[in-house]
Amino acid sequence: MTPRDRIIDAAMTVFRRHGFRRSSIEQAAEAAGLTRQALYHHFDSKEALFRAVIERLYQDARVAETTAADAKEKDGGGLADILVAQIAARLTHLIASLDGSPHVEELFSEHLGQSRDLYQKYAGLNAAQGVAMIERMRRRQRLVLRMPASELWRCIEMAVHGTKSAYPNMQPLAAFLADLEIMLRTLVAGAIGPSPKPLMNKPLMNKPHMKKPKIAKKSSRKKSGDRK
Repeated sequence: MTPRDRIIDAAMTVFRRHGFRRSSIEQAAEAAGLTRQALYHHFDSKEALFRAVIERLYQDARVAETTAADAKEKDGGGLADILVAQIAARLTHLIASLDGSPHVEELFSEHLGQSRDLYQKYAGLNAAQGVAMIERMRRRQRLVLRMPASELWRCIEMAVHGTKSAYPNMQPLAAFLADLEIMLRTLVAGAIGPSPKPLMNKPLMNKPHMKKPKIAKKSSRKKSGDRK
């Protein structure tokens, strides 16, 4: 483990224990077994250290998300199964990283204030990954989508944010994930249209190589003996 990684791990422990406002560079240095000056060789402020912790959380959450999605896809899961698995894995990792901290609300608030650009960066990466997965599953399973993959992903993100609004800090986690799964599966079910109907076989008479049988026409000439 590099000194930088050791510092980030130690800082994560400090922020969880004391929150952002009550944490200090000295506490992080002590937890990492370094002097304050040694820590300053890697991070020039508490804010920079906090941003590094947040970026580590985002990176690890993406790994968890990708791993869960790949596993579900290899198991033959459908589009909704994969979406539920990957989003649940990402959010579960983020929540588990702060589990047990009495400062969860403050840390969530500070992470948007101190590192909103990181939030936007990883939201973009998640969106690109999600759209690519939707397109891949659309081709593989021959799905008919009622909207572009990018629009479906935007609706998925709105469903996530909407469910979050009903569960402060996404707690209790089990109830939050259960309701989120219902939202996602309902959304995907509505986004998938019916498969095209197979073409019916045309009657043999209509095939170009088949000729219609000739029907003898009744003669209009009168036979001898017929009345005039």
